[in-house]
Amino acid sequence: MNFEEFTGQVQHRLELAHRGESVRASRAILTTLGERLSADTARVLAGHLPMEIDRFILEADSGQEFSYRDFVNRVADYEHEDAPDANYDAQVFVAYLAEVVPTDVIQRIRDELPTEFETLFEVADREQAGA
Repeated sequence: MNFEEFTGQVQHRLELAHRGESVRASRAILTTLGERLSADTARVLAGHLPMEIDRFILEADSGQEFSYRDFVNRVADYEHEDAPDANYDAQVFVAYLAEVVPTDVIQRIRDELPTEFETLFEVADREQAGA
């Protein structure tokens, strides 16, 4: 998968008007995810992303502990959106990741995050159940 394909899918799935908005959303979500995950898990995930995008997760200050609510608020701050929109964007983005990243990597992420983060995977779980 290349950068254009990745950002095009993010733009389509999040119903964004411009490609730049998909890059901003990707940066917000991957940076925040990178801040919450361990450095090892962040590197594993980054290895499956286009190199123009992987830096968002690799450059994050990894290993921080914060709640799902704080996760959503950080995404909202980075995206300059409100929290409900940021939550939706993060869920849809993670559902796309679940399609393009190996299942074991997604499971590793889920295993590392506290139970309250299962909300992040709701759209992916619904899509998988409907498949």
